[in-house]
Amino acid sequence: MTVYQPLVEPARPDASFAAMTSIRVFVVGDSISIQYGPHLKELLPPRFAYDRKGGDEALRNLDRAVGANGGDSAMVLDYLRQRHDVGGIAADVLLLNCGLHDIKTDPATGAKQVPIAAYESNLRAIAALVRAMGLRLVWLRTTPCDEAVHNRQQPSFHRFAADNLAYNAVADRVMAEAGVSAVDLHGFTARLGPDPYCDHVHFKPEVRVAQAAYLAGWLDAAYPAG
Repeated sequence: MTVYQPLVEPARPDASFAAMTSIRVFVVGDSISIQYGPHLKELLPPRFAYDRKGGDEALRNLDRAVGANGGDSAMVLDYLRQRHDVGGIAADVLLLNCGLHDIKTDPATGAKQVPIAAYESNLRAIAALVRAMGLRLVWLRTTPCDEAVHNRQQPSFHRFAADNLAYNAVADRVMAEAGVSAVDLHGFTARLGPDPYCDHVHFKPEVRVAQAAYLAGWLDAAYPAG
């Protein structure tokens, strides 16, 4: 199957893995990554080996941060600390995102699940911890949310587009300062058309395939064969 080249934010080639016959990619992300993950595994060139944070219970309710669903930035940091304490992650590249759970908003109080200052602090700790584990971190910008669609269908918690943009801007700054490559999955997804959602925040099957193809193309360009 064809691996499509990225449409935005093209990768800068990193030849440090060129001699490797297998580059191990490990994914930690929210339910969006759970849905595009099988397609990414299929679309990656043969020199890449795919794995991710596991746990089938996430599939029973994609809004719950359990199992394969990495959840918010505090949960991701805790998970990575646990992995660090038991020897790390058997991978070369860590494809990582958190943000959609962080911006969950209590409709009654307006409180965020993770305030933006705490989000920034968590991301800085995550970047430092991944570096300490010897992994190459690749950050994925959080996918868009349409508050009119989301908040009509999901009354128990809200999300707002302005928060999505603000938290992405914080992540942009943190990752740039840490020298971490960032892939604009947000911008790519926003260009895929006016009606991408299958529910309040998750994407239709054809969008998931396009996201996976974009990521596979980015990785192929970023880590070229020798």
